[in-house]
Amino acid sequence: MDIIRDYQFVAPHLRGASAAIGNFDGIHLGHQHVLDRARHPEYPLGVVTFEPHPRQFFSPNAPAFRLMSSAARANRLAKLGVERLYELNFNTSLSELSPDVFVKDVLFEGLGLRNVVVGSDFCFGKNRAGNAETLRRLGASLGFGVTAVPLLQDQGKPVSSTAIRRALSDGLPEQAAAMLGHWHRLEGPVVHGEKRGRTLGYPTANMELTGLHVPRLGVYAVLVDVLSGPHKGSYDGVASLGVRPMFGGETPNLESYLFDFTGDIYGTPISVALVAYLRPEESFPNLDALIAQMDRDSAAAREWLKTV
Repeated sequence: MDIIRDYQFVAPHLRGASAAIGNFDGIHLGHQHVLDRARHPEYPLGVVTFEPHPRQFFSPNAPAFRLMSSAARANRLAKLGVERLYELNFNTSLSELSPDVFVKDVLFEGLGLRNVVVGSDFCFGKNRAGNAETLRRLGASLGFGVTAVPLLQDQGKPVSSTAIRRALSDGLPEQAAAMLGHWHRLEGPVVHGEKRGRTLGYPTANMELTGLHVPRLGVYAVLVDVLSGPHKGSYDGVASLGVRPMFGGETPNLESYLFDFTGDIYGTPISVALVAYLRPEESFPNLDALIAQMDRDSAAAREWLKTV
């Protein structure tokens, strides 16, 4: 998959896609529905999205809300068959373009799009002044097709990143997965921690969650993909998502114990799928009580993962 970040310097062979436009945070079933409508027999499949997320750009100090990083989004889109990812730098200049200028300068002249698909609630341009109908009118005047896709419904409510965040905050990863069409995954490199887990018999792969929406703190049954290196592959596991209250932690991170695994994966990117919420985060009176609970958590996770 080719990734293009500057609409003003697009090589000729990277122009001419049929593209879905949106933020695609989480790439849930609604996003996939739009993406499927963008598949075209004559043109390569593309996605136009923005980095940073516009919400993040306009409110940089707001709590983290993203379901996935830009790298995780790109990985997922590539798996779905996207050939060209136009990940445009969202900055002051881009945010101040009127709808007419955005369509003409960015989509038509810059990216050379031949066909565009958006959700029916799509808004764009300065002050979100343009909508799907605006895009359809402008596209027709410039000679490219535009399709607005109705929002996908789940039990009468639109499938949305907001609803998925709510499910994850409630400790309901199965509910989130039903809207995503896949397990919610947290991706990033394995970082060095305090290495306390190995002294307890549970060495963990630690991941920071900076910039991401943090699901309900607690212990999860997980599926872990090691994405590169000599240990590349898929593993069952159990993970603690939290602040480690017994040890005075304050910043949430994810600590995953991979069953039946030995090896050094520091610095290696991994993808951790939250499969089932087992229990809330707790503090224990001593290390023996903590280890006993970790034994029970591992057994419970193994049982859960037999059903996946």
